[in-house]
Amino acid sequence: MWVFLVILIIAAVLWASVSYFYKIAIKRAPKPILTKKTGQVAGDKAVSTSSDYSWIRSQLPEQVEITSFDGLKLCGTWIPGKGKENKVVILSHGYTGRGYEMAGFARFYVEELGFRVLIPDHRGHGASEGDYIGFGWHDRLDLMRWIDYVIEKTGEDSEILLHGISMGAAAVLMASGEKLPSLVKGIVADCAYTSVKDELSYQMKQMFKLPSFPFLPLISLYTRWKAGYRFAEASALKQVKQTQLPILYIHGGEDTFVPVSMAHELYRESAGDKYLYIVPEAAHGTSYLVEPEGYKRHVIDFVTRYLGEDTEIRREKWL
Repeated sequence: MWVFLVILIIAAVLWASVSYFYKIAIKRAPKPILTKKTGQVAGDKAVSTSSDYSWIRSQLPEQVEITSFDGLKLCGTWIPGKGKENKVVILSHGYTGRGYEMAGFARFYVEELGFRVLIPDHRGHGASEGDYIGFGWHDRLDLMRWIDYVIEKTGEDSEILLHGISMGAAAVLMASGEKLPSLVKGIVADCAYTSVKDELSYQMKQMFKLPSFPFLPLISLYTRWKAGYRFAEASALKQVKQTQLPILYIHGGEDTFVPVSMAHELYRESAGDKYLYIVPEAAHGTSYLVEPEGYKRHVIDFVTRYLGEDTEIRREKWL
């Protein structure tokens, strides 16, 4: 009798813990406890200023929509730029963010590189539907639909770059392992994690001082039931081993939310051309803020190499 009661109590505690962690990490909801425990959760929002937000409004952006593979309405912002060049960047925002928070990057790509820009709100974020956060895994499939949308909008001679930050960087890396159109020419991944399992295991220890086992496997099972994916399968590391797309990795040396060791691991395992730019004093998602000139120079060098020769004049500005 006592043994049964103890088992029942343990099961109840585990169930309550799993439900709690799903709510604060995966379910679409405000994340005050995460922001309280680490100021770096919101770090990927530091790429934009009030001036950038004013700029993006001045571009008369178009609000666009697609339907996801599982029937969700996904919303995004289309910035036509000068409307002359055939280069497009899809900007992929971070955890709990929204597309508009990538305004600083959008401004750089339009003003310095003449790109057109698409900024989606990931599922469970911003204006897009969805009651859970995909941590990049289901978002990779959404990105494939956004790529098709861009090609339909701009034509078969387009050249497409994917640029993500934090969870958005993991999403573009996860997409890289899929069968993407040849019009996708490269990826910029800023402070990406290797896998959802690795990142959540790291955060269990960092923020909650708890071991991964038994909590993480149980939360993963719960997530499979509620959101349709398991943590172990959601691996950027696995995906970059399967792509020949060139990848520019960027990471802050002082990142305590996604450790810089993950950038080194992703870089080592990438199958195609790869580059690594570490900003020593940057925290999570703040590399662009800490070293804007160096950041832009590395991106422009990457774009010049893989998205045509007509950006050479712009590249000379940063040499």
